Amino acid sequence: MITVGILALQGAVREHAKALEASGAKVKIVKCMEDLQEIDGLVMPGGESTTMRRLIDKYEMFQPLQNFAESGKPVFGTCAGMILMAKEISGQDHGHLEVMDMKVHRNGFGRQRESFEVALTVQGLEEESYIGVFIRAPYIESVGNGVEVIASFQDKIVAARQGLFLACAFHPELTDDHRMHAYFVKMIEESNEQLHKIS
Repeated sequence: MITVGILALQGAVREHAKALEASGAKVKIVKCMEDLQEIDGLVMPGGESTTMRRLIDKYEMFQPLQNFAESGKPVFGTCAGMILMAKEISGQDHGHLEVMDMKVHRNGFGRQRESFEVALTVQGLEEESYIGVFIRAPYIESVGNGVEVIASFQDKIVAARQGLFLACAFHPELTDDHRMHAYFVKMIEESNEQLHKIS
């Protein structure tokens, strides 16, 4: 069984854990750099990206998280987690981890009172629409050549994949539809198979 870590500095950790376990994965709560050595993939949940970055720096997790992303293991960022992964952030001089070739717009759909739910068509989950829960949500302004857009809403990109990196602007952990988490678990399983072939 694969083990998926959840960066547990802020955000809906318990809800992510429930969705991952329902998708057939074991869950590891990640609070320090040593925890990263025990996992096959990592979820970076929502929260507030500036606060999350401050906590990442406080617990000396910045370089270990970058190293993990570069190690060939999948990473899934949701909402603020997506912002942390982006190479560029609109209105800021630089990004945070800068592991995914995209430019994001923070609070792109408005503040808390503008939160909403909407049916999305997500590539790879085509059997039926997926309800996206948007809370102070960002969106992706643009992507690089190697990035595949997998969902859009109102002409704004809200989910994308670049190799082993998956990102979405909405909160998949806040619904009973676990298909986004199952998609990520499958990414990890496929990555593990490739790593075993190489070794």
